[in-house]
Amino acid sequence: MLHSCAVSSFVIRCAAISEQKELEALQWRASLTNAGDRDALLAHPDAIELSIDQIAAGTVFVSERNGSIVGFAALLPGADGDVELDALFVDPEVRRCGVGRSLVDHCVQIARMQGFSALCVIGNPHAHDFYSACGFNIVGTTETRFGPGLLMRKMV
Repeated sequence: MLHSCAVSSFVIRCAAISEQKELEALQWRASLTNAGDRDALLAHPDAIELSIDQIAAGTVFVSERNGSIVGFAALLPGADGDVELDALFVDPEVRRCGVGRSLVDHCVQIARMQGFSALCVIGNPHAHDFYSACGFNIVGTTETRFGPGLLMRKMV
């Protein structure tokens, strides 16, 4: 059972290619809990896709507890000296237990070690409070496939 919130019991590691479908399934579970996106996702199931190339490049990180994946994040280098937090999904069973924040912190460390100046994300408006609490600032807005997105940036 995943309901306990012992953050110290989570381990972050690089994803394995063999975990692609498991990660996509986690993304589905997490995404469908957002009522604002549910209908659009069900109408466009191709929106949930995690690239094997991205996993193979070592830029997808999973949070694992007791052998179960409970969240993941993916980085995508940008051409402007920043790196994008391309994905961040946490199993609904362990939300508000620090998994998302620990994945963001891990990505910040990776970005810093690789010489990037900032971590950027296109955040869903419902995730604004989470990203703000993680130190991201709104720098603009953009249109996404599913509506408006917040352009957010955090110096690393």
